Amino acid sequence: MKISVLTLFPEAFAWLKDYSMIGRAIEKGALDLDIVQIRDFADNKHKKVDDYSFGGGPGMVMAPQPLFDAITSLPDRPKVYYLSPQGRVLDQEKLFSMKEEKNIILLNGHYEGIDQRVIDELVDEEVSIGDYVLSGGEMASLVIIDGISRLLDGVLSSEESYMDESHMGGFLEFPQYTRPADFRGLKVPEVLLSGHHEKIEDYRLYQRMKKTLLKRPDIFEKISLNEKEEKVYRQIKNDLEKGGQSN
Repeated sequence: MKISVLTLFPEAFAWLKDYSMIGRAIEKGALDLDIVQIRDFADNKHKKVDDYSFGGGPGMVMAPQPLFDAITSLPDRPKVYYLSPQGRVLDQEKLFSMKEEKNIILLNGHYEGIDQRVIDELVDEEVSIGDYVLSGGEMASLVIIDGISRLLDGVLSSEESYMDESHMGGFLEFPQYTRPADFRGLKVPEVLLSGHHEKIEDYRLYQRMKKTLLKRPDIFEKISLNEKEEKVYRQIKNDLEKGGQSN
């Protein structure tokens, strides 16, 4: 997959080839990361990329010319995502759909944003990583690049599979434990030491659903439970009402 990042601060991405899953994705050839300096496309002597907003107001706005030329300079007309607090909030489903594009642009705004004509004519979709305001789109782009990288074929080993992680399948991730089994009197749940795979899977489903219900109950509004999950859900509700826990 190719991700072209349009930014005024390419140095914010210089370290990615050595970072965790992103570095692995680049090394394996699963990810081609192209960092484009928007300022290089400014057609004025001082490489100025911003100007005052018509109608007045505080701050500066990124001008259309450098952005139009930067975006249209890239071959194959990739899908353009503008990182904006006005966009759809990023989730795992969105990362999957972005990954399927194979060739995308992440457009990073700055100052008070970008000229609306760029959004109207060239941006395919606005994406937000949350309901807050950052200084620019770079941090949001880093989140997206990391999220996509671990979904690319061959990047994660089977042991690192993303299928059991938080937000995969809707629920949060189950609790994880490692050696020693007894740490200062704090013991790993017996079922995880049993070697009984079916019981372990049942335990993990219960824990995933319980954690989701306690921490992110809104998630249950977005997913449909199968018969087994419905049964576990009722069990969790009953256990919580009693102040205890099953499984």
